Amino acid sequence: MSERLDELEERISALRGEIRRAVRARESALTRSLRADLRTAERAWDLALAAHEPPSPGEPHDSRAGGGASARGRGAGPPPGREPEAGGGAGPMLPVRERVHQALTLLGVPSAARMLVAVHGALRAGPLKGTQLASLRRDEERSFRSSPFARPYYLCAALTDRLSASRGLFAVSTWPLERRVVGPLSARVDFLTSAVRVAEHVQRISGPGGEAPPAARRLLARMAQSIPGAVPAGSGFPGAEAVARAARAELDVHAADDAAARAEIARACERLTDAERLFGGTILSLAAAGRPGAERET
Repeated sequence: MSERLDELEERISALRGEIRRAVRARESALTRSLRADLRTAERAWDLALAAHEPPSPGEPHDSRAGGGASARGRGAGPPPGREPEAGGGAGPMLPVRERVHQALTLLGVPSAARMLVAVHGALRAGPLKGTQLASLRRDEERSFRSSPFARPYYLCAALTDRLSASRGLFAVSTWPLERRVVGPLSARVDFLTSAVRVAEHVQRISGPGGEAPPAARRLLARMAQSIPGAVPAGSGFPGAEAVARAARAELDVHAADDAAARAEIARACERLTDAERLFGGTILSLAAAGRPGAERET
C-alpha cells in the first residue's frame, strides 16, 4: 500500500508543478490536459487509501485489497475513473470532499453542513456526517494556498457583504462569484432554490407515475413545511411538483432584489486576491471597500 501511495503522491506533486509552469506560460491546452491527469492521479490516490481503510460498523468486510470487481458489484463504489450516477449510492470509497461536491452540485447554492448531510443521505444514499465536514474547508484553503488552482475545484466559502467568509456555508469555487456571495435575502432565496432542485431531482428518480424513496419523500416534506402553499390540505406527503411550484412562486417575489444585492457584493470582491475571493477577505464592509486605504481587521 505505502509504495503505491508514495508513487501516486510523487506523481501528483510533479503534475502540480507542471501545471503551475503551464499556467505561467499561458499554455491553456496543456494546462487542461495536465489537470485531467491530476484528477485521475488524485482519484487513484483516494481509492488506494480507501481500499485499506477499516470498514464502518455493520459494513461487510472484503479481505481482498480494494475488493475487486465482485466488491464493486455489491455496491462498494464506482470503478476507478468513474463518477457515480446521479441518484445512485456514493459508495464507501468516494472521498468526503467528492460527496460534499455532489450535494452542492445538486443544490446549486451555498449550503450549510446540516443541509448537505440531509440531502446526501436522502438522495445519494451514501454516508456523510457533519463531523466529517468540520475541518474540510480549512483543508481546502491550505491546499489552495500551497498550490493555487491545482485542483479542478475547491470547496470554498460563501462571502458576505463584509467580504468575509459566511460561517458554515459551503460553496464551489467554479461557481460564478454572484452565486458564491450572500446578501440579506440570500438565505431565503437559496432555501427556495434548494427546494426546487430537490423536488426536480425527486421527480427524476421517481419516474413518471412512480414513487420516490421514503428518505427522499421525508426530506421533501420537511422542506415543504417552510414554503407557503407546498403542503397539501390532507395528511399525505407533498408532491414534488407542488413543492417546486410553490417554491418558484415565492422565488419570483425575492429573486430580483437578491440578485441586485449579490451583484453589488460581487463587484466589491474584485479587489480581493484569488484566495480571498474563495475563502474570504478582511475588509470590514462594502462602505470601507470603496475607500482608499480602508481599515482592515486584525
